[in-house]
Amino acid sequence: MDLTPYVDNLRRELAVAADAGGDEARALAERLSTPLESAVRLTLLNVLSAAMGDVTRELAPGSVDVRLRGLDPEFVVTPPTVPEPVREAREPVVTPAVAAPLGGEADDGTMVRINLRLPAHLKGRAESAAAAEGLSVNAWLVRAVSVSLDGGGHAGASGRGRDSGGRGFTGWVR
Repeated sequence: MDLTPYVDNLRRELAVAADAGGDEARALAERLSTPLESAVRLTLLNVLSAAMGDVTRELAPGSVDVRLRGLDPEFVVTPPTVPEPVREAREPVVTPAVAAPLGGEADDGTMVRINLRLPAHLKGRAESAAAAEGLSVNAWLVRAVSVSLDGGGHAGASGRGRDSGGRGFTGWVR
């Protein structure tokens, strides 16, 4: 932003005001106009900085900064970040050489570890769903994968076993 037109306007206004005071006032105005230019530029920069502070508060989390390039200020706008839409990557389906029987009949109890990276919004939803059902996130994910792969059957509403009387039971069984 070029401040020169504003500074030139101030010089003209000072000259007009000095004309009313005669030759001495005109000479004084000419001597003061150069030192006043720095003060005017600094004052305008302070006003712009304060205004951009107000704009930044309205744009949060975005911002507007005032930077001085040479004698003139410039505005740098940083827009708020917009999260990219989550794109679910589809991995190719690999058919194993020997298919395991359905229903978990081939489960020998061996545990394996895998790393799962979820988008933050899904992680929060998974944690909430697991907590609502009284399960750990791991147990909830194991059940979700099992239900998905085994065609939709699951072990009761809470995900835990139930005896015939409808009472819940917990614990480990070998």
